[in-house]
Amino acid sequence: MQEQLLGTTMPVLSISLDPGESVVAEAGEFSWMTDSIQMSTGVGGGMGGQALIGALKRKISGSSLLMSTYSAKGTTGTIAFAARLPGSIRPVDVTAGRELMVHRHGFLAGTPGIQISAGFQQSFSAGVFAGEGFLLQRVGGQGRAWIELSGELIRYELASGQSLRVHPGHVGMFDASMPFQVMRVQGAANRYFGGDTHHFAVLSGPGTVWLQSMPLPVFAASLAPYLSTQGDRSAAVEGGVVGGVINDLLR
Repeated sequence: MQEQLLGTTMPVLSISLDPGESVVAEAGEFSWMTDSIQMSTGVGGGMGGQALIGALKRKISGSSLLMSTYSAKGTTGTIAFAARLPGSIRPVDVTAGRELMVHRHGFLAGTPGIQISAGFQQSFSAGVFAGEGFLLQRVGGQGRAWIELSGELIRYELASGQSLRVHPGHVGMFDASMPFQVMRVQGAANRYFGGDTHHFAVLSGPGTVWLQSMPLPVFAASLAPYLSTQGDRSAAVEGGVVGGVINDLLR
């Protein structure tokens, strides 16, 4: 198996498979493939663990019930996956002693031994995650996974005792062994009149953190004012602030 990352701001992951080799991705996520690649789709998707249990774990994590396995038959073949947003695609090697937590849309593809499950879930009543919730996927098992991160990629190495407070949307990927929690921003004025900063994700060392500069929910929220009428926008802002304050006072 050989991999190539093609392009720059909108990268493409191109994987060359020898006969008998396979990669797995969510159903329908491939971009193109040569004629020697055969696709098989199901709840198991070639990933480790019991098929139905694994599918349910993926669904809880925000992923798909169905996974597709792409295998080379007869001769060498190529399968390609294109990034959905400007950013980067990062290969990571996963072992029993080194699992990763990634943002809910981060898993792009992996070798058949990779397992995807729910890593963290938090419901928010305000901000860009309201109604959707903040989800992290746990990437475990054994093998190689390719993770898609949006915008520029910033890496931090945190030593023991060090911590980093991050807007939840900018959390791209980090070592699953790291202590992690979501904390509400102190002070109603900070939460409801300080932009979208309602919560911090707090990551503590030791471990490695990869942050993404343009997460999809934040990007979508930045476009919202330009996709609605002035009246709709004013009503949404007023309703969001007032509703959030009332909810905060009742807690």
